[in-house]
Amino acid sequence: MINRKIVLGIAVAVLLISTYTSYSYFADKGTGAILNPLSAYKIPTSNGNTSNATDAAANNEPKTEPCPLNGEMLTASDKAKWEKRRPLGIMVENHKDARPQSGLSSADIVYEAVAEGGITRFLTVFYCHDAPYVGPVRSARMYFIKLLEGYGTNPLYAHVGGANTPGPADALGYINNIDWGGYNDLNQFSVPFPAFWRDYERLPGVVTEHTVYTSTAKLWQYAKDKRGLTNVDDKGKAWNVGFTPWKFTDDAPMANRGSVNRIDFGFWTQFASDYSVTWSYSKERNSYLRTNGGAPHIDKNTGKQLEAKDVIVVFAKESPVNDGYPAGQHLLYGVIGSGNALVFQDGNAIKATWSKPTEESTMEFTDNKTGKEISMVRGKIFVEILPIGNTVTY
Repeated sequence: MINRKIVLGIAVAVLLISTYTSYSYFADKGTGAILNPLSAYKIPTSNGNTSNATDAAANNEPKTEPCPLNGEMLTASDKAKWEKRRPLGIMVENHKDARPQSGLSSADIVYEAVAEGGITRFLTVFYCHDAPYVGPVRSARMYFIKLLEGYGTNPLYAHVGGANTPGPADALGYINNIDWGGYNDLNQFSVPFPAFWRDYERLPGVVTEHTVYTSTAKLWQYAKDKRGLTNVDDKGKAWNVGFTPWKFTDDAPMANRGSVNRIDFGFWTQFASDYSVTWSYSKERNSYLRTNGGAPHIDKNTGKQLEAKDVIVVFAKESPVNDGYPAGQHLLYGVIGSGNALVFQDGNAIKATWSKPTEESTMEFTDNKTGKEISMVRGKIFVEILPIGNTVTY
């Protein structure tokens, strides 16, 4: 007869080995955090640091280098990183169930417009900063692609599928027909784990469509390793050929800062309360704090409220496509051409004209009073795309 103690010892040993093996498989080697066994896609976040600039600041490096996209002054170490890559656009959703999102505060520039049914979506543009967690990532839309096309030759575009019904809103069809589409496009359906993953624990209880996340470092690494895309393409052409940066200026002195302390607007009457936006100006910080759907808009990576140095409102023609989409909600926004705009900076409101003659050109802003291009205050820039006729109160 087999000794019961021996059997029990063997069982315990097997259990311990099994547990250790599972832990090793699902754990991140750097943190020991357990991956989500439901998806095997969760990549644990680090300490919440979403900016390569933060590490440099900790080393007391002087901030001598302007970010080419938004003028923010960063360090030589930061510049050494961004000079090896190209701009990266990532689609992040704003459905109320997707909040708080991750990574919005780390983007150099953010564009917001309605994606469907009054629900807005963000095109986050990264170049000078990193974010270990970005998302939830959602699908492509035509007008966001055209905005991204202004960021030099062949920017990277990360998304999960996209509008693909034949017609003028066929975003995936458009991607396949532009020069960089098949090569620079980072569609989650063709880019495997670990560049994208599903995290069912970051926003507990949400449906699957709100669970896709990514990392800027992993996307840039994938583009380099699999597509040969760094700051130059496989033919040696630099990304910034043809790129025209905005002009930049430092913060206005305290005495020259204005008193426009609050900016309010909505996108659609449908779900208006969930997607209304307020930007509140802090004269001391010389920046604008964002409220989204009546609550402070928090980045889950940092736990802090989103803020921007410049808030730009672009009025663009909105057109329903009526392409047979079940809810009839695919849209177009006329972001090529010109129109009216409002630029908020330094506590002031500037009536302006926006202009983007071609898909590849940068959207520029001209002061209606002076006729001169408006210089952006260095730092995060938020561009809000509203239908023509919408009211902005300030």
